[in-house]
Amino acid sequence: MHPSSALRTIRDEHAALAAMLQSLLWLVRRGPGDDRARFFDTLRAMLFYIDEFPERLHHPKESDLLFPRVAKREPAVLPVITRLEQDHMKGESQVRELQHRLLAWEWLGDDRQAAFVEACERYVGFYLEHMRLEEQEILPAAQRVLDEADWRALDEAFEANRDPLTGRYAPDPAYERLFRRILEVAPAPIGLGA
Repeated sequence: MHPSSALRTIRDEHAALAAMLQSLLWLVRRGPGDDRARFFDTLRAMLFYIDEFPERLHHPKESDLLFPRVAKREPAVLPVITRLEQDHMKGESQVRELQHRLLAWEWLGDDRQAAFVEACERYVGFYLEHMRLEEQEILPAAQRVLDEADWRALDEAFEANRDPLTGRYAPDPAYERLFRRILEVAPAPIGLGA
């Protein structure tokens, strides 16, 4: 087994994202309560994080670096990789759909709430299953078949992600306000909210 920092980063990012998704779902099910503006602002921040970090940093490195290397050396995992790639292609549009449905709920009224909640629950289930497949199928295959040069390239690429929600990095100053909002309101394990 290779002591790869890329594997640790992938798992840490998955754990951070799973916690974010569970917190998002908890907030959505709880509803806005008395502070609607803060509630919607926080959900927008959480969806923006999902779009900005996993969709733009994490997934491309899996698609461009990890998956092709594993598929080349262990073709038996190609059907799983094909499904994961399809998930990656759907993920960005699904987040955008959630953002749209959230705005509809916020601006057009509570009759749009059920559609958002249903789409959010579907998305969280989709994403958790996606990460489970990666961790149970692709990462073990990678550990079996990749060589030192592969691991060096992957370690370097994934180390550049620096996702603050993994707990290992301070947020980039450009994202400071975003993470402060998420941490203030989101429930544990992501934030300090109720």
